[in-house]
Amino acid sequence: MFVEQTIKRNRALIDAAFRLHGTGQILPDSYVVDVDAFCSNGQKILEEARKHHIKLYFMLKQLGRNPYLADKLVRMGYDGAVTVDFKEAQTMMDHGIPIGNVGHLVQIPESMVEKIVAYGPEVVTVYSLDKVRSIQQAAARLQKCQGILLRVFDEGDMIYSGQTAGFPLSEVERTAETIRKEYPNVQIKGVTSFPCYLYNGEQGDIEPTANLNTVLKAEEILERMGFSDLLVNTPSATCMASIGKIAAQGGNCGEPGHGLTGTTPLHAVQDQPEIPAIVYVSEISHNFMGNAYCYGGGHYRRSHVKNALVGTSLEDSRRLEVIPPSDESIDYHFGLSEECKVGETVVMAFRFQIFVTRSDVVLVEGISSGQPKVVGVYDSLGRKKG
Repeated sequence: MFVEQTIKRNRALIDAAFRLHGTGQILPDSYVVDVDAFCSNGQKILEEARKHHIKLYFMLKQLGRNPYLADKLVRMGYDGAVTVDFKEAQTMMDHGIPIGNVGHLVQIPESMVEKIVAYGPEVVTVYSLDKVRSIQQAAARLQKCQGILLRVFDEGDMIYSGQTAGFPLSEVERTAETIRKEYPNVQIKGVTSFPCYLYNGEQGDIEPTANLNTVLKAEEILERMGFSDLLVNTPSATCMASIGKIAAQGGNCGEPGHGLTGTTPLHAVQDQPEIPAIVYVSEISHNFMGNAYCYGGGHYRRSHVKNALVGTSLEDSRRLEVIPPSDESIDYHFGLSEECKVGETVVMAFRFQIFVTRSDVVLVEGISSGQPKVVGVYDSLGRKKG
């Protein structure tokens, strides 16, 4: 999906990936992150957000909840992490990373509510009064006031399978009044939904979804009730190309994730200010009935993987078609369209969600200056190895 753009816009990353694997510094089933490019992308997005007065929480689940990269973004000036689930929240807490938003896609389990409230996230996204009640009890015990975002939905909104949740728009006023009257240690700070923006392949641009209209309607309801200075959190596809749209259409908070690595669907088809900052590295394992097979472990079912570069360097590599495993199978291997020499390096660039794989994350600094150096190897859940 991103092979062509990576060759075009960050050739040095591919060169480094071939070299690091060829010299035995990294193993197959590794995602190699160009930290220099990642930080440059992050700085560009942050500067654009500041121009439009957009608050940013960074999303790193797709990069394996990596605490090293999280620290880089915090030092850069980001407002904190958006943690997709409670396990990611735990990783960020273990490393002292500020949490901006927690609970958006996965609610906090009961046994962790007090611990997370004590840590002090800016907001907790909720989509049931049961969870609000738990937050109220924890905040009262801690003598704190915890801010929350209401996740809302309406008929016609898009909700991905496995993410079905939210307060119906028709119940927002009643829900907000209940929280205001019965839960004094909880403060409604804003509204959210997911996804509010998506790439439209037909239009060739990032466009709002119906969910955005629902969020804006919920904001209007809350403002009529007297709530003010609300956070209007409108995530998905946050990058330089979408920040102006967020501001123009009424949002004030984004959550860059793939924008940080230059790997939104828009980046696959158009040159954008952010450049590709990640590739996947494997190795030819064996040949079978006319096809080569490289080590797997990093397959993501929505990866749209198409091609791989195979060889000992970019210059001598050949581009082969990738035959991914079927979705119901374990990704022990990726297939390739012809036989190859066992041990050759394989470099791919596709859509990824590292936290659902068993891959390593190899952080490399110095690529931009021609002196690549591995500064850390982490597992897919943000734990440093070695």
